Amino acid sequence: MITIFALNNFDIGVLYLIQDSLRSPILTSFLEFMTDLGNNGYVWIALAVLLMTIRKCRKAGLTTMLALVINVILANGILKHLVQRPRPFDTYGGLQVLIHRPADWSFPSGHASASFAAAFVLYHYLPKKFSIVMFVLAALISFSRLYLGVHYPTDVFAGVFVGYFSAWLSEKITGFFGKDTGTKVTAIMAKRPGRKSAENA
Repeated sequence: MITIFALNNFDIGVLYLIQDSLRSPILTSFLEFMTDLGNNGYVWIALAVLLMTIRKCRKAGLTTMLALVINVILANGILKHLVQRPRPFDTYGGLQVLIHRPADWSFPSGHASASFAAAFVLYHYLPKKFSIVMFVLAALISFSRLYLGVHYPTDVFAGVFVGYFSAWLSEKITGFFGKDTGTKVTAIMAKRPGRKSAENA
């Protein structure tokens, strides 16, 4: 009981801190855009489809799409209905919500879980400089849910964990059907003219 009480105090304390100290018109506009990107996983679905259209990146796209499917089943289909945690604005009247109020349950954050499901998969496939961008985007989308007042921090932390598990399970499944699931995609990195391959060196 003490642990739950402490977590609840931490959760709402962070949200009030953001509301009282961080909010500004410019930051609000930016983070509203970030949260829109994460709506229904649109940006990640689009990225997965794009990768699937590139032959040498197809496996990365398929694995990402599978991770998103696994994630939506776990996060939205199972955990939200199992835990049934009310949104923070339903419990704390002093919390100001900056966007349309979601009607579903709060735990875990679907935006965070979908974003990190994709980011963790792409970490294993894309070159480092691209995978870092994916993690930054996932983090911004996740933070936007706190900033806008629609999720608790523990919702987001749980979403990151669910996303990681979804990515891990997706890679295990695709790995069963093919080799080198963790190999970085090098096809998207242009080769220098006249550079000899390792085989011809």
